[in-house]
Amino acid sequence: MSEARGHYLFKNGAVITVDRKIGTLPKADVHVKDGVIVAVGENIAAPGAEVIDASNAIVMPGLIDSHYHMWSTLGRNFLTDGGYEYFQAKWATGELYSAEDFYNSVSLGLADLANMGVTTVHNWAHNNRGPAHVDAELRAHKESRLRARYSMGHIDRLPADVVNTYDDLDRVEKEWFADASRLDGLVHLGANLRAMVQSEPAVFHKEMEFMLKRGLPVSIHASQGRPNSDDAVDYEKRGYLGPKFMFCHYLAARDEDRAAMARTNTPLSFSIHSEFRLGEHGDPRVALLKARHAGVTVSLSSDASSIAPPNMLEAMRFAWNVCMPWKFSETETYPMLGFVETIEMGTLNGAKALGLGDVTGSLTPGKRADLIVIRTTDLNIAPLAHIETTVVQSAQPSNIDAVMVDGRFVKRHGKLIGFDVPAIVERAQKSSLRIRSSAGKPLLPCCDGCGNPVFQATAV
Repeated sequence: MSEARGHYLFKNGAVITVDRKIGTLPKADVHVKDGVIVAVGENIAAPGAEVIDASNAIVMPGLIDSHYHMWSTLGRNFLTDGGYEYFQAKWATGELYSAEDFYNSVSLGLADLANMGVTTVHNWAHNNRGPAHVDAELRAHKESRLRARYSMGHIDRLPADVVNTYDDLDRVEKEWFADASRLDGLVHLGANLRAMVQSEPAVFHKEMEFMLKRGLPVSIHASQGRPNSDDAVDYEKRGYLGPKFMFCHYLAARDEDRAAMARTNTPLSFSIHSEFRLGEHGDPRVALLKARHAGVTVSLSSDASSIAPPNMLEAMRFAWNVCMPWKFSETETYPMLGFVETIEMGTLNGAKALGLGDVTGSLTPGKRADLIVIRTTDLNIAPLAHIETTVVQSAQPSNIDAVMVDGRFVKRHGKLIGFDVPAIVERAQKSSLRIRSSAGKPLLPCCDGCGNPVFQATAV
């Protein structure tokens, strides 16, 4: 468990508010009380507050990962040379995870996120194997105290012509979400659909009709590998699009699709590493530049930890470097991505994409206190110059001194609070060892995760 919400004054920090009205303040204070950002500005008086010296630090909103398949976190190192990559490893192991493995995997992922300054995550649960597995994931969320959307999905590799009936949805809503205090008000429920990428059109539309009646926010994988399999223009006519509908990837979107998204305020989660690794059709640079040019709200995400680390600082840096128009192309006249907008993609845009724009994503008085403190005197980041540039160009998770979620510290003085890291790692190692042994070649383990040789299990 994290420590209680308190009364704090972060003093004399370089403050990136990600609030266009307030801006970035070279030297300012941030006043937090009972989980709320009370004030941001110079020389704030806060009688009774614990004063935290931020004079050699940057204070900014917590980072947001808008699309992360957390059940497979412990499989992030399952990939091998020779063509055994993300999908092959997932297909070989997805059905082997027990409910306890799900708990161990999500616990590992949440601790990792907290350590890297991510205060809100969209857990895109696309392998809901049964009630016990769902409960295991939500138990991990409850213990972590990070803000999240938990999006229920299908059993991995459900046939494309089979409708996902979400049989466990009523129970999950009643037991976990009817009373907001069950998850301390930090986790809300959503749904993920296979859409045109993994299901037949009639199946997708039937599932969407069901979700429209339920009123849950929906997210879909869209056209990372197949061109023109999704049609946002058609989805707009059907009433699907809007702030509660999220596209992930969508590299093959047409200009008219992006216009429909912008017109309806439909967000895009762009998994920058994954788009380059798995995007077989279209240049991810063009897709990102065009989405921005059309006015689409773009957030950043990690997708899966076997494709990219859930390190939003790295995602921001990668996005800034590649989102550059080039000569003699259709993007030549587009504006390059700047540091301020890059940080918005990693914070406020993610909050908006998850329906939390009024709750988190910026250091705006009245919002909940989700923030991070980045040391600026470390060897890799010094000397501080332009504040936003320093975050995008130089900051690493090792520079994050403190992480606060909803007014509680989950990391302070460079150490996680409320996470038993040795136990989390030990459980993840045991789960990984068992799953790899059951999967057989080429995943057979040669060691137990600690360098100790193990018996080579017989392939199944």
